[in-house]
Amino acid sequence: MEAVPDIEVPKWEQIALDVEKQIRSGAYQPGQRVMSENTIAQAYGVARGTARRAIAGLVEWGMVRVRPRQGVYAAPRESWRKPA
Repeated sequence: MEAVPDIEVPKWEQIALDVEKQIRSGAYQPGQRVMSENTIAQAYGVARGTARRAIAGLVEWGMVRVRPRQGVYAAPRESWRKPA
């Protein structure tokens, strides 16, 4: 049997998983503003496009909600669609 090569997790997903972990731990309460696209890009040393994709992933998972021109906010637990 051949060994399965390690599959590298995309950078956007690593960031999204880290922010998800912070939300699940209670570091961000529902309705509380989380890091912006620019803040994520600076904090993780990535391009804004990568930060944007991380936020999009969090939206897909139901972890955050984006309010245009206002920011990104932690979503209530009931909206989380990704198992822990």
